[in-house]
Amino acid sequence: MRLIIVESPTKAKTISHFLAKTDIVESSFGHVRDLPTKKLGVDINNNFEPEYEVPAKAKKVAAKLKSLVKKADEVILATDEDREGEAIAWHLQQLLKLPAKQKNRIVFHEITESAIKNALKTPRELDYNLINAQQARRILDRLVGYELSPFLWKKVAKNLSAGRVQSAAVRLIVEREREIEAFIKQEYWTISAHLQAHKEKFTAQLVKWQGKTLDKLAITNQKEAQKIKEQLLEANYNVQKITREKIIKIPPAPFTTSTLQQVANRWLGFSAKQTMVLAQQLYEGINLGPEEQVGLITYMRTDALDLSNEFIHQARAVIQNNFGSQFIAKTPRKFINKNKRAQEAHEAIRPTNPNRTPESVKKYLDPRQFRLYELIWQRALASQAAEAQIDHLSINIEADSAMFLATGQTITFPGYLSIYPEQTQEKILPHLTDKEPLKLLELTTDQHFTQPPARYSDAGLVKQLEKYGIGRPSTYAPIIATIEKRGYVIRDNYKRLEPTAIGKIVNDLLVKHFPNIVDYQFTASIENSLDDIARGEVAWSKIIADFYWPFHQHLEEKSQELSKKDIMPETPTNEVCDKCGAKMVIKIGRYGPFLACSAFPKCRNIKTMKSKSTPQELPEKYQHLAKKYANEVCDKCGAKMVIKIGRYGPFLACSAFPKCRNIKKIYTKKQQSTKTNKP
Repeated sequence: MRLIIVESPTKAKTISHFLAKTDIVESSFGHVRDLPTKKLGVDINNNFEPEYEVPAKAKKVAAKLKSLVKKADEVILATDEDREGEAIAWHLQQLLKLPAKQKNRIVFHEITESAIKNALKTPRELDYNLINAQQARRILDRLVGYELSPFLWKKVAKNLSAGRVQSAAVRLIVEREREIEAFIKQEYWTISAHLQAHKEKFTAQLVKWQGKTLDKLAITNQKEAQKIKEQLLEANYNVQKITREKIIKIPPAPFTTSTLQQVANRWLGFSAKQTMVLAQQLYEGINLGPEEQVGLITYMRTDALDLSNEFIHQARAVIQNNFGSQFIAKTPRKFINKNKRAQEAHEAIRPTNPNRTPESVKKYLDPRQFRLYELIWQRALASQAAEAQIDHLSINIEADSAMFLATGQTITFPGYLSIYPEQTQEKILPHLTDKEPLKLLELTTDQHFTQPPARYSDAGLVKQLEKYGIGRPSTYAPIIATIEKRGYVIRDNYKRLEPTAIGKIVNDLLVKHFPNIVDYQFTASIENSLDDIARGEVAWSKIIADFYWPFHQHLEEKSQELSKKDIMPETPTNEVCDKCGAKMVIKIGRYGPFLACSAFPKCRNIKTMKSKSTPQELPEKYQHLAKKYANEVCDKCGAKMVIKIGRYGPFLACSAFPKCRNIKKIYTKKQQSTKTNKP
């Protein structure tokens, strides 16, 4: 009997379809060993030697695997091909007492019959460089969390945490919020000429006035705009110059983990976590009917842009059959990754078989799985498609001492856009000639205001994390999930990341007193060091020692130096405690500001503060709902209900979230009618 161990039950089910009945495929359900939960589990005086144990939730699985190993003639470790997968394989080897130098480790980029059978032909030994890199990350995170988190409990609030990567991510979000808070909007005006030529109407924008090129903020008030308008009403409008430019648009590279998360967030509204959950499902295997269970995409944690020669050949054939030979790139297209740390041995995210079109598998997928698979399929195929060809037209229009500009574009050949429909808008202008006179229909002035930078969406934050080298493909989604879980950030009405009061306090504390923990360059340098370990260029214990001892000493100094009052000052109020008559003060807790009796600990009375949510925070089309539900109160805790915007529209949520998670649907008139009329 041959025993093959993977980390996921779905993956086990898929692989079992490709093997003989004598082969047994079992799942470890993730890690079978980990650092202990109730103690540090790292011997800092013995080269940071970790102490692993079998978690309670893994004991049943561990016992089953041990029993199966006794009966097996051969044991194969087939966990994922990244550092985490290699570490899981090593923990299995240690737990099951398998020979250390045995070639019993297989890896594959996709879960298909050919990939699995080819991998079984070429087993290798465990890669201890990858294992050590994962161990180093786990130990570093444990050391920081185990020592810094209790410091936060004493000096700020209970149940807080800090970490090398999560704290740097929170800093990004807090700094963006401070930019928004400091932003001063500026008024500016634009002037548009609505023109006609050959019975065709078009619009041009004022770009030059009295010999001066106008920047965005050149016209600052209505009076100035109106004055220019009045002078231009009687002007003669003529075509001054026509510029035609042929633009060749190259298709984007196939997806990496970060670009998939970004595009899925922008186009589909998926969070980074949702994207990775769905991608994992598509990778591990989908049932496509009787006797056919197969992975639809390649491994989804990757920063490589490479595509296999086999896939490129198949993709070009699919493009030829479905779109025609003119839509195929002249030569197979390769993409160069600008990220020098990218794992080029891996592949980009792609369909395992491009012949499985999204429509052909749609009935086997749920709607979200389908949309993500469609996106991956389109992007991968488009990478081997011909360039799009676009004619760009610029028309300079002279009006006495003013110059207007009209621009348009026409897609002359869609190329890859026929497969991957990026938003490329056509704007058709009338056929004009030099010096041709134009008829002015109307001049309009429009008021605008500069806008503050937007809060980070999942896509925006992932892009910044990648830019600064914070984290790696496997960690982007967990980072966002962790800082949400800790209460450092919440989602605003647009699903963007907003720092909480406690998030700001913890961030400011770390920035001031533990700058290395939140320093982008320092965090990136640690990631680079982990990459060096993975390549066998440096010992993992040295990297940890270089970080830990200065950090530990600094933490001890700050523990003596700082008091809770230094970090968490109380704000006096005129409100009186209804239990003892003392004045109430504003304190900041894990869930934000609250009122507390100044006589604490003699009196422990506390009150929630009124929500500051306002109608102005909502999109204009939902403003009427804010007025309608202004006095709505949570029926579970009594706090004010506020309007949030979710995937399916507006809903009511308790303002005491995450302490209270009560929500209520808001029905439209049509929905209410349907609900009422139901038998």
